[in-house]
Amino acid sequence: CILFLLLSLVWIPDEEHVWKSAEILRDFKPGDDTLQLQLEDGTMLYSLDTSSPQLPHLRNPDILVGENDLTALSYLHEPAVLHNLKVRFVESKIIYTYCGIILVAVNPYKQLHIYGDAVIHAYSGQNMGDMDPHIFAVAEEAYKQMARNNKNQSIIVSGESGAGKTVSARYAMRYFAMVSKSGSKTHVEDKVLASNPITEAIGNAKTTRNDNSSRFGKYTEISFDRRYQIIGANMRTYLLEKSRVVSQSESERNYHIFYQMCACADQPEFKSLRLYEFRYTSMGGETAIEGVDDRKDMEETRRTFSLLGLTKDFQADVFKVLAGILHLGNVEIRNVGSDRSSISSSDPHIAAFCDLLRVSPDGVTRWLCHRRFVMVAETVVKPVTSKRAVNARDALAKQIYAHLFDCVIQKINAALQVPGKQHSFIGVLDIYGFETFDINSFEQFCINYANEKLQQQFNLHVFKLEQEEYMKEDIPWTLIDFYDNQPVIDLIEAKMGILDLLDEECLFPQGTDQNWLQKLYNYLADNPLFEKPRMSNEAFIIQHFADKVEYQCWGFLEKNRDTLYEELIDTMRTSKVWTSPSQCVSLRGSSVLHSLPVLMAPFRSSLYLLMETLNATTPHYVRCIKPNEEKMPFEYDSKRVVQQLRACGVLETIHISAQSYPSRWTYIEFYSRYSILMSQQELVLTDKKQTCRTVLQRLIQDSNQYKFGRTKIFFRAGQVAYLEKLRLDRLRGACVTIQKHVRGWSHRRTFLRMREAAIILQQYVRGQRRIRKSVTAAALKQGWAAVVIQRYWRGHLTRQIFRMVRSSSIIIQAFTRGWIARKRYKKVLCCKALILQKYARAWLARRRFQTLRRLVHNVQLSYRCQQLRKKLEDQVRTPPPPKKLYNTDLEEVGLVGWSLVGRGGVSGVESCWKRWGGVLLKEVLLKERKQKEQKEVSDSQIEGLTFKVEHLQNENNQLQKLFQEKMSVNDSIGQEVTRLNQENMVIPELKQTVSELQRHKQELEEQLEEQTRGMTGRHSTLHHHFDLKPRGVVVNMIPNMAAQLLFMCVRHADYLNDGAKLKSLMNAIISGVKKVITDHQADFELLSFWLSNMYHMLNCLKQYSGEEEFMKQNSPRQKKNCLQNFDLSEHRQIFSDLAIRIYHQFISVMEKALMPMIVPGMLEHESLQGISSMKPTGFRKRSSSIYEDQEIYTISSLLQQLSLYHSTMSQHGMEEGLAVKQTFFLVGAATLNNILLRKDMCSCRKGMQIRCNISYLEEWLKEKDLVQGTSAMETLKPLCQAAWLLQVNKTTDDDAKEIIEQCSELNTVQIVKILNSYTPIDDFEKRVAPSFVRKVQVRCKCASRSRSRDKDHVHLNYYEIILITAVPVYGNSRQSKTSSMN
Repeated sequence: CILFLLLSLVWIPDEEHVWKSAEILRDFKPGDDTLQLQLEDGTMLYSLDTSSPQLPHLRNPDILVGENDLTALSYLHEPAVLHNLKVRFVESKIIYTYCGIILVAVNPYKQLHIYGDAVIHAYSGQNMGDMDPHIFAVAEEAYKQMARNNKNQSIIVSGESGAGKTVSARYAMRYFAMVSKSGSKTHVEDKVLASNPITEAIGNAKTTRNDNSSRFGKYTEISFDRRYQIIGANMRTYLLEKSRVVSQSESERNYHIFYQMCACADQPEFKSLRLYEFRYTSMGGETAIEGVDDRKDMEETRRTFSLLGLTKDFQADVFKVLAGILHLGNVEIRNVGSDRSSISSSDPHIAAFCDLLRVSPDGVTRWLCHRRFVMVAETVVKPVTSKRAVNARDALAKQIYAHLFDCVIQKINAALQVPGKQHSFIGVLDIYGFETFDINSFEQFCINYANEKLQQQFNLHVFKLEQEEYMKEDIPWTLIDFYDNQPVIDLIEAKMGILDLLDEECLFPQGTDQNWLQKLYNYLADNPLFEKPRMSNEAFIIQHFADKVEYQCWGFLEKNRDTLYEELIDTMRTSKVWTSPSQCVSLRGSSVLHSLPVLMAPFRSSLYLLMETLNATTPHYVRCIKPNEEKMPFEYDSKRVVQQLRACGVLETIHISAQSYPSRWTYIEFYSRYSILMSQQELVLTDKKQTCRTVLQRLIQDSNQYKFGRTKIFFRAGQVAYLEKLRLDRLRGACVTIQKHVRGWSHRRTFLRMREAAIILQQYVRGQRRIRKSVTAAALKQGWAAVVIQRYWRGHLTRQIFRMVRSSSIIIQAFTRGWIARKRYKKVLCCKALILQKYARAWLARRRFQTLRRLVHNVQLSYRCQQLRKKLEDQVRTPPPPKKLYNTDLEEVGLVGWSLVGRGGVSGVESCWKRWGGVLLKEVLLKERKQKEQKEVSDSQIEGLTFKVEHLQNENNQLQKLFQEKMSVNDSIGQEVTRLNQENMVIPELKQTVSELQRHKQELEEQLEEQTRGMTGRHSTLHHHFDLKPRGVVVNMIPNMAAQLLFMCVRHADYLNDGAKLKSLMNAIISGVKKVITDHQADFELLSFWLSNMYHMLNCLKQYSGEEEFMKQNSPRQKKNCLQNFDLSEHRQIFSDLAIRIYHQFISVMEKALMPMIVPGMLEHESLQGISSMKPTGFRKRSSSIYEDQEIYTISSLLQQLSLYHSTMSQHGMEEGLAVKQTFFLVGAATLNNILLRKDMCSCRKGMQIRCNISYLEEWLKEKDLVQGTSAMETLKPLCQAAWLLQVNKTTDDDAKEIIEQCSELNTVQIVKILNSYTPIDDFEKRVAPSFVRKVQVRCKCASRSRSRDKDHVHLNYYEIILITAVPVYGNSRQSKTSSMN
């Protein structure tokens, strides 16, 4: 039997690094004396003495190093845990690691981008272990178990000072505030988070180990209602370090609030406090903290005070009390003799203290330097020494600060309480971890005592979970031996224990620390957990669960008594500040400030209450680790880390797990990983569970090394490593076989090529010899002459061809240039001819116009003369009376004469003169003058009447035209109604088998008939029909029918010019659609139906609005049918907003249905058969985190869901391009997020699986003819590049350059995250070297400077960017779809 094989790797102890890796140089068998080892660096040999029973620990295979869960390691021991944490922290830059139910958080001392809102959304709803370890995963597990089991939860955050406890607790509370927002106006989530700056200001201080160390324990209960939304919170505090108020060590500070006040001393609000240098704030030396602005922090503190509703008066009183404490510390107490002390009446600090707290200066001065003793018969006032007076002053300062701290906490609790009944709560405990210093005193004793109680509760809980897991899997439960710290707790709190003896000694007025220590030596000397130091009589040693701690007894009694004289208490009760109505608790008659006989009593009672609360809840543990003392980012000190691992219970968890079955695999995982070890007969079996049983029984003979559960296989420590070795040997053997055949084929191919080449060379050599034998000198001369002749002949032919080509080229160029010149000439000639024609045509047009104008004038003159002649002829035919003959003749002569003159006839005038004689000349001239005046009046009247007639004719023509247009509109409406009636006549025949749709059709027909008769009562019944969901054949025949009918109603109301009806109709449409989408928020088909119809309705309102920008592509008939009487631009905006709302809801429904499918289908499902990308993690997911009836999704499930969505959108006539692009962006973003947040998904084989699944999505786009119109594949570019990055070589500088060139869609943080998270699946793969990651990081930074933009490190909020422009793009598409209505 060989215990250690040659070349096996083991861990050996080392003083500097705790553990070092070594390699065995020869086989080690039982009975051998020494074990030959060689260190990892190969510089020395190490001979290990095997006389001790403890042999070196075996090292895990490299394939198992860097696991998310420490319990997944095959060999579970301290060096394996330490090495796994180091690899994750230093090489992969991962700070969180699981250890069973514990989350180990290593402080990076650097700001990391892993706590954003997007990361919170990524972890929300995920099972424990599905994602990489994170504080958000623990918070989500607690929230999920509270909602599922209706049981209160607790998150216990512990660790050393500076390990990051406060930050971890803060992030946990922030997670609850984000995932459980109530939506109320109280903003209780913001108030819960706002309480942190206040508690940190008054409860945190700078220590040598931490710049923001919590000097108190805090348990915050976050209350939830029945909907699991935050309704309030409550804080409980433990063991405030009051001594820090009056004393600080070197390089330490007092509480932050004091320095924040002093930094704002010049502000008006603080000038009355008289703040300057104080003894209580300068005892530690330098008070400034690098990177901390106390003035800015004070602004944040005051802001959070106001946010919590704490009034200005209360804040002013708090600052007065704090300033009074500082002034009290500066009060100078002088010796007066050997047994007296006094305070100067002119001391400005005592005056300032009394003025700020409004107490009597005489009373404070007197009772600081005197003490009253009550005897049997009298009361004696006795002075005290300056030392006792200083102690009394410091005790008063500590007690005032403690009371102020409690008062502020009570005020915060009151502000965090809102109306509502608490249904459940999650408690977050931020408490100090196990502490051991060079000098340990009373505070360290209390802290370690509390940690003993918490460790006991932790051990019992781990033991309980292990038992539940075994019972659930039907595995026999055997008792496990684990460390029980009950004896240590009994040593501290049992009767006649340390605390009992301490309280007893405190009751004696003359009790001293030395007397109490002597009692400990006497009563506890026989206890194995209690020791007396060899070189000291002023200390004692306790063997805690973590380590031995030596406590100095100085000050135990004084700190436990916490003495404050009754006279000072009575003086402080008269303070007007403390009895102000703005204060939370009145000190008058209060027992808050009093002389406590022992301090440990309330601490023990609060600790018992805390343990009862934790035992009544389901605990979740977070252990914070401080990696180094220098606070250097990502520096790992193995000594400090292993000390904390021993102290916080992580190694105890490992010990418990190692004794049972730590590695646990599901049957599917085992089958997928180790199918290579199965024979052909075992692979053909259909029952995979039985196959796993058969294989294990064949591979591992000892049945005690594994157990078969209902859903899992349990392995003891080391068995998974053994199986990995068998698998590696099988793969290595297969590789050797493949290499053997490939190399044989390659060598045979090379041999055949060489043989063929040798034969050819032999042929040439043999041919050369024959030629030499057969060729003579004459033949050579003839051959040379032939070559010369050929040369000259070929030159002659070539020159002839060249000349011919050159001549042809010149001819072609000449003709081409001529053609170009002629074309240019014709173009110039044509332009000049056009100019001449333009002027000539203008001249001819003007000439033609002048001719026509003269002709019109002649026609008008002729017409008027004819009228006058006709009038004269009528007068001639009528016989005039005799007495008027002269006048009549005169008139006739005048008229005829003027008519003749108008025609230009001179002869007519002469004949008339001859006829009537010269006697009438004067009369004619007179009559001519009168006739001319009458003619002008008549002409003006005729022109006026003519103009009126023409105007009336024009109006009549316009009225006739309008009448004809109205008739044409009515005819078109009638034709449209007739067409729709004819189309709807088909519906009853197609719906005979669907009675419900028949009823709906009848209602629509009745409404259509009512619409043709009028709009009366239409708006009162419209909204009752919006929730009709078209189904079946009707959808395929008449898409967007609802939008067409509604728009017809709008056009009818516009035709009637009835504004009231139109307004009521639009309001009814909008309210009806809103009601439907509100009542059916999760109905995808209905949302798709109304989104398509609202988009179509919006396009109709734009197309027929009459606005030019929407009518560019309208036909003449469409322009003719535009709305005439109303402007519906406001309603268009409302419809646009409604469409956006429906679109958001539409995308939300798709996201909700697709999100559970994306990660299982794209990442977890192995679509490439035979290429397993599963790593042997053996991660033990909590049973409470997994639903037993969870559905298994594949890439086919995702494609089927996408096809369902696509068919629904196509049926409703919806443009599915944008929605498909949105969906693919969601798929790509969610998948990439999980790659970035899951280390187990970063492997070469997983990259192959992802690229295969992306090809399936691309084939689906091609099948649906969506590749060109949607650009959906562009949204998957980041995912494609991430998958390529997982597969590419990652070794040389050329690889780094190629990565930068190819991964253009990924930013620096994403690339570095993937490289750091890359995890080999087999031993043949190699991890990415940190030096290569640094090279890529440097190149990325150089490349990012030239880029115009840099994306976020995680694709979170994946569809908000598209939604901003989604609806405008969706709404501005072509309008030809509405042409069917015309």
